[in-house]
Amino acid sequence: MNNRGIDSSATGPTAVVGPTGSSLTLADLPPSNTRRWVSRRKAEVVAAVRQGLLTLGDACKRYNLTEEEFLSWSRLVDRHGMRGLRTTRLQDYRKRDRFEPAAAGD
Repeated sequence: MNNRGIDSSATGPTAVVGPTGSSLTLADLPPSNTRRWVSRRKAEVVAAVRQGLLTLGDACKRYNLTEEEFLSWSRLVDRHGMRGLRTTRLQDYRKRDRFEPAAAGD
């Protein structure tokens, strides 16, 4: 493990495409002590895990997240894009999801 809480012995990409289209490396990810989770930071972690920059386990450990919390971020990105991660809109999206049938493959 390095000083950022990541297992540096794992092989994987050194950079991936972030949620805004720019390059994203481990150094670009939010710090492990992040307390204020704006939508961009959540989306960066989701993109990093999806593209293999971090494993799900590494992300949960680094950010003290439950797997369920991370997966909820991932579902919101799938259904509503990065805007779905905004906490001010979360209840609206959850209400809408209850009344709309899930898309095929969900």
